[in-house]
Amino acid sequence: MAKQHYEFKPYNVGRWIIWGLFALLLIFAPRAFTSGLGVTMLSQMGIAIIACLSYNILLGQGGMLSFGHAVYSGLGSYMAIHALNMVSKGSLPIPVSLLPIVGGLAGMFFAILFGYVTTRKSGTPFAMITLGMAELVFAMSLMFSEFFGGEAGVSGNRVVGQAFFGITFGPGIQVYYLIAVYTFVCVALMFAFTRTPLGRILNAVRDNPERVEFIGYSTQRVRYMAFIISGFFAGIAGGLGSILFEIVTAEVVGPLRSGGYLLFTFLGGATFFFGPVIGGVLLVLASVLLSEITKAWLLYLGLVFLFMVMYAPGGIASLIMMNLRVASFGFLRKLWVSYLGLGLAALTLLLGAAVMIEMVYHLQMNLSLGPELRFIGIPLNAHDPDHWFGGAFVMLTGLGLFELCRRHYVHEWGAIQEDIEKEIKRREAL
Repeated sequence: MAKQHYEFKPYNVGRWIIWGLFALLLIFAPRAFTSGLGVTMLSQMGIAIIACLSYNILLGQGGMLSFGHAVYSGLGSYMAIHALNMVSKGSLPIPVSLLPIVGGLAGMFFAILFGYVTTRKSGTPFAMITLGMAELVFAMSLMFSEFFGGEAGVSGNRVVGQAFFGITFGPGIQVYYLIAVYTFVCVALMFAFTRTPLGRILNAVRDNPERVEFIGYSTQRVRYMAFIISGFFAGIAGGLGSILFEIVTAEVVGPLRSGGYLLFTFLGGATFFFGPVIGGVLLVLASVLLSEITKAWLLYLGLVFLFMVMYAPGGIASLIMMNLRVASFGFLRKLWVSYLGLGLAALTLLLGAAVMIEMVYHLQMNLSLGPELRFIGIPLNAHDPDHWFGGAFVMLTGLGLFELCRRHYVHEWGAIQEDIEKEIKRREAL
């Protein structure tokens, strides 16, 4: 008779701490940002986190560059707002809190429908097909006004039916906590997906599709299943958006929304699970706060994206993880001077470039108000050559200082990596 062996598997305490802190952050965030704008932005961040993580199932985990992910979140929004109107009329007996599931099922349905075509190809053909699908749906949104509402969109009222324990979803704080619950559950489910056999084989399809085919898996089927799962979570994000804003317009299926998901998932870091979480937060901060500060916010966003592609292609998450590795070996303190220099030089470069950009935008759009303008408290005159020269001088000075600091940082970083490798070998020898 074979002996039974019992193996003790300890709990991953760090993972429990991280998820606990995430839950506490969702619960107590409205205590720190009590204004109506703050609560609305927190709600949008929760929705953006779900949307970016669902997109990362395609990009980061499956290596599928999609230009039309907003199709599934947007169609989920439309189905959810129509379901909300049906609930208001009494023809659909479901609570408002379950309407995001309707959006998720709609996103999954359209992912099944469109994904069967798009996932038959990979690489560049896949990206082009998704772009074509996105343009097709966006054009349809302006043609079929019976469903899409035309340019005015479709509106609804989330305060329907009897209050449940005083919850009517009228106040913004109640909607926030509904979104927070969905955010936590969806993030947990998408993280669990990365640990499933399907999630692992999806990573293999991304890294070496030929070998996956060789061991007997259909790469097209794996991509198709991942596409469906991604569409489901994108639809949930869209359903939550329809409840939050109570209106859905053609913009939710537009190319700008799809481009935003791609851009901020990349900026956050598509190679790490928590990267899109960072990207979702940045998406809301850029589209709400930065757009209020300057009309040229898309240009600044493009410059940041270009900067990240050149110097940090792994996104913010990769920078965090690399520095955590350095800190675990006790070498991070050697880099603080380089980081300070890089930060000051980058700010100088950005300030000089921003001065020139703001004057250009003022000349193109607000010249009727006169040549004078103020930017972050700095008085500028778009007709004064000295201001143009000053902005160019500051920008070029910052660029030169940044390049000098970058070269010094690269030298220090290389030396630290060599020290880390020596320390690893020393520990292995012991």
